[in-house]
Amino acid sequence: MLIDDFVNFVREAYNRPNGFIPLHEPVFNGNEKKYLNECVDSTFVSSVGKFVTEFENQVKEYTGSKHAIAASSGTAALHIALVLSEVKPGDEVITQPLTFVATANAISYTGASPIFIDVDRDTMGLSPEKLELFILNNTKPELNIQTNKVQPKNLSSGKFITAVIPMHTFGHPARIEEIKIICDKNNIILIEDAAESLGSYYKGKHTGTFGLFGTLSFNGNKTITTGGGGMLITDDDELAKKAKHITTTAKVPHPWEYVHDTIGYNYRLTNLAAALGVAQMEQLDSFVSSQRLLASEYQKFFENSGIQFVTENENTKANYWLNTVILKDREERNNFLKETNDRDIMTRPIWELMNRLDMFKEFQTGDLSNSEWLADRVVNITSSVRVNNSK
Repeated sequence: MLIDDFVNFVREAYNRPNGFIPLHEPVFNGNEKKYLNECVDSTFVSSVGKFVTEFENQVKEYTGSKHAIAASSGTAALHIALVLSEVKPGDEVITQPLTFVATANAISYTGASPIFIDVDRDTMGLSPEKLELFILNNTKPELNIQTNKVQPKNLSSGKFITAVIPMHTFGHPARIEEIKIICDKNNIILIEDAAESLGSYYKGKHTGTFGLFGTLSFNGNKTITTGGGGMLITDDDELAKKAKHITTTAKVPHPWEYVHDTIGYNYRLTNLAAALGVAQMEQLDSFVSSQRLLASEYQKFFENSGIQFVTENENTKANYWLNTVILKDREERNNFLKETNDRDIMTRPIWELMNRLDMFKEFQTGDLSNSEWLADRVVNITSSVRVNNSK
């Protein structure tokens, strides 16, 4: 396939014959300005206001989760999920090396250590097979007196593995049901990093609703955005109540006194940001439809090109947040990146693997052959929502 053909396809798809085309830009085509003006006029622009509550209600209804707690970022939501899962210094948390750095950062905030286990090539999410093999070959079940549960104790480090965080990469659901079975069998808490997968489903169930917690992101480049923001979703009544409490600095409700009853975090989403979120949620179905139509057009374009376009797996419905192709090798990947960006069509490689970053390179890994293979070949291509172009 000639790069010129791809560039022409993208420019025609977006009706932009000239100029820079970003990877994923936000679309504000609904009630965003109206709700922002309402918010400003109300003077409730901080973490208290009707839009925060409405945004939470919209997300829990859309995902089918019992509770949704708005946070200042997806990273903050992940951190709170780990805190409420009682992950502590000296614990270990399994995640994937092929992820955005926030996943590993949040683990580090708790003082726990990440263990990086490989992904499946087709989902780019945590591999249940590799997860089970690691637990079988590298741990033994033992009573953890901190949790009062029999959990896997790492034979190498002598530490307990208390949580697992898979990510639904680029909006493609991981094999989350299989992962959950492994976690349940080993008394490990499952926290889903669903930052990229709002609007994605596994066997008809929304991502983020399989584990004890799920987390979402509303960064500027996500399917919907609040500028910056996140959401914690859970079906646990007590943990949801605690989450709302500690994300608002653990302030005890009182008409005038300022009393705080535990360590808290200033993680609550602002009413201003939530006003954007409410307007964006009103358009979410059309955004996902637009993304899925674009993905089908890409799939047809790349047929017989020698380049693999990543499509959703059986039993899944992906939001196609970032469309993804797999090139022959690193050299072809680098050439594709250079040629497209030189022509003002933004493309990007996958993130540097977490175990290759200086702050995480000393932590334990399993066999990472799939992650390493993907890191040499994966490119994200133009994926912005096209207004009035959905199916």
